Amino acid sequence: MRLHFALNGEEIACDAEPDALLIDVIRDLGLTGTKEGCAVGVCGACTVLVREVPVCSCLYLAAMAEGAPVWTVEGIAKRDPALVECFVEREGMQCGICTPGQVVSAFALGLEHDSATEEEIRGFMSGNLCRCTGYVTITEAVRSYLDHR
Repeated sequence: MRLHFALNGEEIACDAEPDALLIDVIRDLGLTGTKEGCAVGVCGACTVLVREVPVCSCLYLAAMAEGAPVWTVEGIAKRDPALVECFVEREGMQCGICTPGQVVSAFALGLEHDSATEEEIRGFMSGNLCRCTGYVTITEAVRSYLDHR
């Protein structure tokens, strides 16, 4: 089937099987920032935005993105480089596997809230698992991002 959607602000058309997952289509298009961590939708490493809503692209059928804006970590890094700077400055990553999903989710939080409490940040980010940081630096990075937008 032929898919049409806006990937990181650019209209694209590509061929995909009807049961293709969005993560596979995105990665086949050369955007490898989105990671597959668990393949069952619980880790958040594969998080992308579809219609400005975070989704687990490892579970999301690519056909469901037909006609929609889709944003990956690469697009968000260009759209809002200050967010990535906050993660770097606050050392909100270590191994990097969860970082793309963390960045995408933090951006989505910023779309919904101008400010948020630490509890709200932790709640919103809870779908993104990290085995390295203990979440303190991630929460600090998101807090810094929200405070300086």
